[in-house]
Amino acid sequence: MAKIRSLDLDIREYMLKLGIQGRKASRELSRASTKSKNHALLTIASSIREAADVLKTQNDLDLVAGKAKGLDAALLDRLELTDSRIEAMAEGLEQIANLSDPVGEVNNMRYLPSGIQVGQMRVPLGVIGIIYESRPNVTADAAGLCLKSGNASILRGGSEAFHSNQAIAHCIKNGLKNAGLPAEAVQVVETIDREAVGQLITMTETVDVIVPRGGKSLIERVSEEAKVPVIKHLDGICHVYIDGEADLKMAEEIAVNAKCQRYGVCNAMETLLIDSSIAKIILPILEQRYDAESVELRGCEKTLAILPTINSASIEDWDTEYLAPILSIRVVEGVDEAMDHIHKHSSNHTETIVTENYTTSSRFLAEVDSSSVMVNVSTRFADGFEYGLGAEIGISTDKIHARGPVGLNGLTSQKWIVLGTGQVRV
Repeated sequence: MAKIRSLDLDIREYMLKLGIQGRKASRELSRASTKSKNHALLTIASSIREAADVLKTQNDLDLVAGKAKGLDAALLDRLELTDSRIEAMAEGLEQIANLSDPVGEVNNMRYLPSGIQVGQMRVPLGVIGIIYESRPNVTADAAGLCLKSGNASILRGGSEAFHSNQAIAHCIKNGLKNAGLPAEAVQVVETIDREAVGQLITMTETVDVIVPRGGKSLIERVSEEAKVPVIKHLDGICHVYIDGEADLKMAEEIAVNAKCQRYGVCNAMETLLIDSSIAKIILPILEQRYDAESVELRGCEKTLAILPTINSASIEDWDTEYLAPILSIRVVEGVDEAMDHIHKHSSNHTETIVTENYTTSSRFLAEVDSSSVMVNVSTRFADGFEYGLGAEIGISTDKIHARGPVGLNGLTSQKWIVLGTGQVRV
């Protein structure tokens, strides 16, 4: 027991040190120029490209260990760093550098009858703790967004990506040093001890916001135990609804892409809803397309009447985020029944309607209460990079402060500023 307490004490001291360093660095970052922040981002991007072989070598160590531990295909896919994903990390940092700096932006300045001017200034949140699993690209994305928005960050990646994350952290330190910014502006936790998470989410004096990215169990734990405010989403149960007035070829391509482009991501479609008026036409076509991709289909009774060889969907299926080549299908009687299903089973992440009817699409946009609602486009576009945010810190399904892909504005707040010429209140 003494040894365990000693270890706990070491972790507490280590995390406290990170927090104190992060708080100091956040003050320096808050006054850093846009030019120096952009210089750091571009240098980090160059370092990542130059270190591509090293990153893949370190990533291979994680992949081998992951396979030995029995990680499933979806997690291994998230973990892998390919040439295209390394290039995407670099491009994301460059895109962030090209975005407008929100820090110091003043909005809504106006004169009041008293003669004072009142407005709002956009400011960094301070120190952001990010806890994530599997995806090492999050290390670069999170560091870049926090840096540009003037926030210090403490990044705690999963043990399965330890070598990959540390290699990326080395590239980040090079960029910060080159730009003359504090190395502690981005700190990647160097322990895989789970107690580090427990400490980070309760460090109210030195951490301002926690962003968890990972499986449901991680996010539930963080949400339940955190004393620091949390930006989160639990599940990505995304829907595509093919309306009776859809362009069927368009619908086919969207339905296949939304499910099959990548399986282990939160914006992949998990449930397909089809209007009964076109179900007999499009379902056999989609069955062939999904069969070619080895996707297991699970359908409602009306779906089974058209596709009798597929599996029957259970009640639990409608509330399941598969992150795998499995798809639930339900035939519905129009947009109202489709929206009723979405309201009951959606995780409020992303929903798409495929239709040529403007009135129906307008209703869908107005009435579906998710962080991203789309018309005639794949759910896979619900992503910070695709939204032009230069990557994302995460996706929020909360309704307070930030919602949907969280980019630079979502990592800032606003404070009131007041300008006067000597006014006193009477």
